[in-house]
Amino acid sequence: MILTIKQKQLQLPGSLAGLVAHFLALAFVVSAGCGVAMSAEAPKFVEKDGRWALLVDGEPFLILGGQVHNSSGWPSELPAIWKSLSDLHANTVEVPVYWEQIEPQEGKFNWDNVEALVKGAREHNVHVVLLWFGTWKNGNMHYVPQWVKTDPRRFPRVIRGDGEPIDVLSTSRANLDADKAAFVALMRHLKALDATEHSVLMVQVENESGIIGSPRDFSPKSEKEFAGQVPADMLAAAHKQPGTWRDVFRGDADELFQLYHQAKYLNEIAGAGKSEFDIPLYMNVWLSYPPAELPERRLPMPGIQYPSGGAVQRWVGLWRSLAPNIEAIAPDMYGDDAGFVREVLAAYHRPDNPLLIPEIAKTDSFARYDFLALGQGAIGIAPFGVDPRGWNILGDSTAAGHARMFALLASMSREVAKLNFEGKLKTSMEEVGRVQEELDFGEWQATVSHGYPQYDGRRPPGNKDAEGVALVAQLGLDEFLVTGGDASVIFHLAGRLPGMRMQILFAEEGTYENGTWKPVRLWNGDETDRGLQFHAQDPVVIRIRLGKF
Repeated sequence: MILTIKQKQLQLPGSLAGLVAHFLALAFVVSAGCGVAMSAEAPKFVEKDGRWALLVDGEPFLILGGQVHNSSGWPSELPAIWKSLSDLHANTVEVPVYWEQIEPQEGKFNWDNVEALVKGAREHNVHVVLLWFGTWKNGNMHYVPQWVKTDPRRFPRVIRGDGEPIDVLSTSRANLDADKAAFVALMRHLKALDATEHSVLMVQVENESGIIGSPRDFSPKSEKEFAGQVPADMLAAAHKQPGTWRDVFRGDADELFQLYHQAKYLNEIAGAGKSEFDIPLYMNVWLSYPPAELPERRLPMPGIQYPSGGAVQRWVGLWRSLAPNIEAIAPDMYGDDAGFVREVLAAYHRPDNPLLIPEIAKTDSFARYDFLALGQGAIGIAPFGVDPRGWNILGDSTAAGHARMFALLASMSREVAKLNFEGKLKTSMEEVGRVQEELDFGEWQATVSHGYPQYDGRRPPGNKDAEGVALVAQLGLDEFLVTGGDASVIFHLAGRLPGMRMQILFAEEGTYENGTWKPVRLWNGDETDRGLQFHAQDPVVIRIRLGKF
């Protein structure tokens, strides 16, 4: 056999020639079947100058997601799910994996649901985020297998202060080992299923972990430990001096005792899972909401208003220190107050934590927060309950508002993710009483005005439901990408009025196709003279180049 390599001929013995030919043929088949995915790296989080990105096949990726209802992670529900995602203009689906379903008998696993989901996602050209419903789901143990539920001696539950057991597994070694074994099996199966395809972007470890019904475990073992000294790693994370839990943390002692053991629990599970398949792992959080029904209380009560031990706003830093294998701590957003939302985004948008919104209420009043979160560097957003089956936390509705927002972003989501990671993207969100905002791009400024009609020299009227949004990203020194809804954007030089010593060289309406900008038409005259005007019911994207004279 003669092989030609870089125009040189090599004469090989017959047996060696056959072996080489075999491996070359195998390499060709594998590379042809897998394409770029064979050489591309697995999804991962990356940080640069305090900004974060989720890299998918080596490039920043923006999750425009939809999370399904709790009981929708079954093959029978998938046809409705795919339709809902299409209506939402989503590129990612978030679906639960149930411990009770994958391990109905200890050590015996059933992967039917997981495989049907991943196969269907590939067929419908969407990515997947899997939600591990294991020890905790919303502060309870409702998704653990029956062989765990029916054996409380082996798998102990949390004991309340009055000695009563509750419907929550404790952080005992037996419970941890059982959950970890199942999670490891899941991650091992995902690697076999998806190591080269990269359909699965991330896995959520547990769901809103913590205790509902008690601030901590009051079992005899826990009581003995609680009376002892705070462990050194907890002292280091909290920057405290040695002492007992009550001495060191006073009124927060019960909650932080639970937090410590819970963080170690999740961290061990996540570490074991990552050793099988190294893709991003995150946790979601049931937030600490202002207790409107208890105005005399300064803070909500852990174990009652939210699951005790969770990574609520006050304790994000402790969780980052104690659970480094959890790569992102992500807030679930169900508070429709702009001030509260801004506080939450600020709490979780940290140099050591990617900002991800894995659940947000799907009602229209929450849709504007998609753009607010994006402007704060969010790598992904997903309204909850987008499929038609199931109970919704804020009542029945479609995700029409989110769908309008996603429609603006869908064709350019990769470009938006890259621009955001580079620090070149800003957004504006209308609020009651604030209908105009300046976005600062140095020499160029962008004035965003919400609501119509907008008359020369008058304050813009705003929108009835304060739903106006805008996105402006700088493509070059004098070039910008602009979109929005129920708002106008007008550019001007810093310190000058619009139109002074500047002009629009071109304003193109268009879209991105496979990373390439495709113009549709030029805007001018009434479409540009008083700013670029964007209406929520008619989503468009504009690429504009400015000039100075």
